[in-house]
Amino acid sequence: MLRILIVEDDSQLAQTLKYLVEDNPRYRVVGICEDAEQAIASAELHDPDLVLLDLHLANASTGFSVAVRLNELGVPALFVSGKAPSFPMPDLALGCLMKPFTAEELHRSMAMAEDLLRGRETLRPKVPDNLTLYEPESVGADHAPPAIERGFIPSKPSLFTRLEHWISGHHHPTQQ
Repeated sequence: MLRILIVEDDSQLAQTLKYLVEDNPRYRVVGICEDAEQAIASAELHDPDLVLLDLHLANASTGFSVAVRLNELGVPALFVSGKAPSFPMPDLALGCLMKPFTAEELHRSMAMAEDLLRGRETLRPKVPDNLTLYEPESVGADHAPPAIERGFIPSKPSLFTRLEHWISGHHHPTQQ
């Protein structure tokens, strides 16, 4: 069962999201938050498997600051926003589901996020038109992903290092 945290400042939409997410017995909502402070506290308390994260939150906070902190905690996020970021942010989120969306689009997006989290090849025939999945290895067509030795588990670079690499458009060098 995937534990889901919803971070959304519109209480009616947050309750609708909870209802739609829990429509699938494989998902359980562990909390609903409306701002950055609540989101971080709830993530630390509940250790969710995935956070559905609005980018514009209450109390003049943003989803970006929450995504950075969630990333430090090792908690993946799926942005849920009326206005998508102008460029992919694979270090901060799995992707972005654009509002408005239907129940079917949310269900398909959640299933695709679950496949990504579990490392499964997605078998879903059609990505919703309003879902953008961020590809962590697709920095440029001329960059090949680094070769990983069988059984090798790369260490998690610091957030600062990953942001530097993300901004510069380079892959992380593999450790030999």
